[in-house]
Amino acid sequence: MSGVRAVRISIESACEKQVQEVGLDGTETYLQPLSMSQNLARLAQRIDFSQGSGSEEEEAAGPDGDAQDWAGAGAEPDDEEGLVKFQPSLWPWDSVRNNLRSALTEMCVLYDVLSIVRDKKFMTLDPVSQDALPPKQSPQTLQLISKKKSLAGAAQILLKGAERLTKSVTENQENKLQRDFNSELLRLRQHWKLRKVGDKILGDLSYRSAGSLFPHHGTFEVIKNTDIDLDKKIPEDYCPLDVQIPSDLEGSAYIKVSIQKQAPDIGDLGTVNLFKRPLPKSKPGSPHWQTKLEAAQNVLLCKEIFAQLSREAVQIKSQIPHIVVKNQIISQPFPSLQLSISLCHSSNDKKSQKCAPEKPGPEDHLYVLEHNLHLLIREFHKQTLSSIVMPHPASAPFGHKRMRLSGPQAFDKNEINSIQSTEGLLEKIIKQAKHIFLRSRTAATIDSLASRIEDPQIQAHWSNINDVYESSVKVLITSQGYEQICKSIQLQLNIGVEQVRVVHRDGRMSQHQVHAVQQLAKVMGWQVLSFSNHVGLGPIESIGNASAITVASPSGDYAISVRNGPESGSKIMVQFPRNQCKDLPKSDVLQDSKWSHLRGPFKEVQWNKMEGRNFVYKMELLMSALSPCLL
Repeated sequence: MSGVRAVRISIESACEKQVQEVGLDGTETYLQPLSMSQNLARLAQRIDFSQGSGSEEEEAAGPDGDAQDWAGAGAEPDDEEGLVKFQPSLWPWDSVRNNLRSALTEMCVLYDVLSIVRDKKFMTLDPVSQDALPPKQSPQTLQLISKKKSLAGAAQILLKGAERLTKSVTENQENKLQRDFNSELLRLRQHWKLRKVGDKILGDLSYRSAGSLFPHHGTFEVIKNTDIDLDKKIPEDYCPLDVQIPSDLEGSAYIKVSIQKQAPDIGDLGTVNLFKRPLPKSKPGSPHWQTKLEAAQNVLLCKEIFAQLSREAVQIKSQIPHIVVKNQIISQPFPSLQLSISLCHSSNDKKSQKCAPEKPGPEDHLYVLEHNLHLLIREFHKQTLSSIVMPHPASAPFGHKRMRLSGPQAFDKNEINSIQSTEGLLEKIIKQAKHIFLRSRTAATIDSLASRIEDPQIQAHWSNINDVYESSVKVLITSQGYEQICKSIQLQLNIGVEQVRVVHRDGRMSQHQVHAVQQLAKVMGWQVLSFSNHVGLGPIESIGNASAITVASPSGDYAISVRNGPESGSKIMVQFPRNQCKDLPKSDVLQDSKWSHLRGPFKEVQWNKMEGRNFVYKMELLMSALSPCLL
């Protein structure tokens, strides 16, 4: 081994990333490792082509000598480039070196040829013979070619710019359509309550924050929508966010309140659907999860309201007990009336939609009762929140004033229970149903009277501002065309829960005609001889009393007597002078001619054959006919 030449071995460094920079916070920035092409270029730069190029003896030395020279050349330090030294066991670059050497030889020959041609001492090159261009066309052709090239270059630049603009526009449109999941989650958080539990995002649909004690958890999960293929065209209604709601809150729900009659004389009040919403349809510009969550929250609200009503129906003690069967509550507010409250919940399945293709009419929805139910459930939630005992002084606890006075004033048990008793949700709904029933009965009665009685006219003015348990209507009795002359009779009806109270100043409906004749006589110049609201003569009326009036013409020759009763109707009598009555027998007692101007007996007028649209108009024609014509 002593005669063998020593071989230097270079150890390659481990393939670890080199540290480029260490930050102030301790983070290290690494250099990216070289690729195969970069590594090949780095190794090629380390080849020394000057070795062995002078003699062929080095080629004959064989690969052993070349390996030694390569090893010796590779062992030199290269501090400037900082490259990692590599000592291969064998010569791997023999073919590369030979190709590069042949290329260098050819380049040297080419250099010598070019130098000889340039000096023109030893060699000259003759150009190839070509047809000469005409002198007149050559500059124009060259100018045209140059213009074409310049225009083609400008057109190419414009086309590239247009392509970039179209790409940017399409990218912006795609970014608008592809809304980010985080931005959509931010929109969801603005409308609904969210919390993160582990790696899940859960939301709350319940009314617990408002004071609800309904045991349903009402949680939904927010998930990322991954059902769409981004390589294909993205639909317009695409949303990267989706929600999963509980199965028992899917679909739509509403509370159905029906007031059914059990007697033939009661008008049919129909059925009212409360909290009923149409099937959710995606609106342009609105997220689909909003309608989905609103429908689920509506289902939860209907279930909470019906659970509260069922609980109160079992607890309330009434003369006629309430019946609770499955999703239906049956109550009887009046002896001949039945109130039914039921919960209807339908899912979005195609089978359920085919089975119940209901088309709600415009009058099926009673917004007043729905609004009142919202207020009642809100008051119930508020009572739950206010049940928490707040800080208060020990000597004067908070509460009702009468409760604080119950001790000093020695209230008994009944009085204390009356103070503490509060109406439940079902009791309030029953009271509202009673009021709605009485109001509909009153309206039906007024409409039937107005359609049956043409003269005088009956007008009903309902108040727009009413209470949930009380309404008012003003009934006016007028004559068409004489509203200013004949003061109408006004009736004020106050409709409550169990009774209807009538407020009236004086007179009745049958006395309107008599009052109209009195006012018309003042306008026409006739004199009122007698007036009575309660006539004791004639047939007896079963309802009320008859009224009568007697008026005389301005000259006193004629007189009209009107008697009007609630059942008998109106009867009109006219009294003529004696000299116009040919049927009167001559009297021996009345010999003087002045007695002939006295009025004779009354004659009944066939009122049905009189021309005129109403009673007052006919009376005006009669007075005009009996009044003297003053020239």
